[in-house]
Amino acid sequence: MRLEEAKLRAAEKALKMVKDGMVLGLGSGSTVAKFIKLLGEKIGYEFTEIYGVPSSYDTEILAREVGIKIVSLNDYFPDLAVDGADEVDRDFNLIKGGGGCHTREKIVDYSSGEFVVIVDYTKLVTRLGLRKPIPIEVLPFALRLVIRTLSRLGRAEIRRCKGGKLGPVVTDNGNFIVDLNYGRPIEDIEALDRELKSIPGVIETGLFYGSKVSKVVVGYPDRAEILFK
Repeated sequence: MRLEEAKLRAAEKALKMVKDGMVLGLGSGSTVAKFIKLLGEKIGYEFTEIYGVPSSYDTEILAREVGIKIVSLNDYFPDLAVDGADEVDRDFNLIKGGGGCHTREKIVDYSSGEFVVIVDYTKLVTRLGLRKPIPIEVLPFALRLVIRTLSRLGRAEIRRCKGGKLGPVVTDNGNFIVDLNYGRPIEDIEALDRELKSIPGVIETGLFYGSKVSKVVVGYPDRAEILFK
């Protein structure tokens, strides 16, 4: 319950950054879902029109339900992207992709005028790579090659569905997710990202550079704080 309150505090804080008429990049995940629902409550009152570029089908469905007008990234670059993260280090580097949406999230986030990350306090870490695996989107045709190559860096496993559904997780792009358990601190996120993407069949990684992040909003059960570089 306290964790849900922390997520809500972060979402409320981020909502104050939104201005009427903005085009928003909408990330994915539970904290972003709270942000979208809060935003929807203000449409028609505080906001006349808000436009959204969603990073997943799940986000698009929720955004439409609350009254956000959906637009294409090919027509509009977002003024502000709001997205979550699985881990955030002190340099604002991120691991994302626990929900399997990181490829589209990265495209939307990196194309935005400002990229704000909203997380609860449990997502803050000193160094990436020790707790959460690195999600990697992979062409199904190249799955075996990618897993074999990744195994030189750590334990690589295809992500499988939970909740009774059988088979591998399939992304909105029709690809598979391989989770790389790196097992040690990531020393150079950009170098590791380049190395992973040099493997034939790798579409995108869940490593996001801190240089792309404008600020991080951290939620606690009783407050939210904005971290600046």
